[in-house]
Amino acid sequence: MRPGPVVLALTGVFLIYLAAPNIGPSLRAARADGTVGVFTAQRLDCLQHPGHESCSWTGEFRSADGARRPEVSLYGSGRDSLRVGESTTAVDVGRASRVYGPEGSHEWIATALLLLTGVLLLVFAIRRPRRRVRPVRVEEPVRAEVAER
Repeated sequence: MRPGPVVLALTGVFLIYLAAPNIGPSLRAARADGTVGVFTAQRLDCLQHPGHESCSWTGEFRSADGARRPEVSLYGSGRDSLRVGESTTAVDVGRASRVYGPEGSHEWIATALLLLTGVLLLVFAIRRPRRRVRPVRVEEPVRAEVAER
């Protein structure tokens, strides 16, 4: 059974709702467009997944003007990228808990795919072809006329 147009539309709107707030930060992160500063690694946080491990460094970001942001993660960092107390250049693009390396990031791809999927579901729900009910042709029964001679 295929989902109805209301379910498709609601799913599309929900995906757009999730993606829209991330458009600006994702584009700024892709270009590494933000406040440049220094990230100092303080703690390595790792998650074990079946078959692999995902790690990132949490620490402090200090911008060039001296503003300090404690407890932020360095996007794209891994187990071997830093050591406790080691510092590296980073960019603050405005995310609450994350800073990025000077090379930027590719997280805009996930945001774009989420947004595109939401828009396509919404358009499909609105423009979905309706099943047409074809009128049944009722033909006159063929009368067999018996010719009497």
